[in-house]
Amino acid sequence: MSTTITLSNNVPIETVSKMMGHTKIATTQIYARVLLKKISDDMGQLKKIIENNQGSTDHD
Repeated sequence: MSTTITLSNNVPIETVSKMMGHTKIATTQIYARVLLKKISDDMGQLKKIIENNQGSTDHD
């Protein structure tokens, strides 16, 4: 099983860690390669959340 494939398909690292039989997430992180697309997608989602929260406070 590829850690990169599972993580890039939105499987949480905690789940991947258990599937790989690791007792610590840090062990899984050693083997995981961070994908630029995943980072970009996550940052885009965070930006949307922040923008939505700011918009909702402007009306209060």
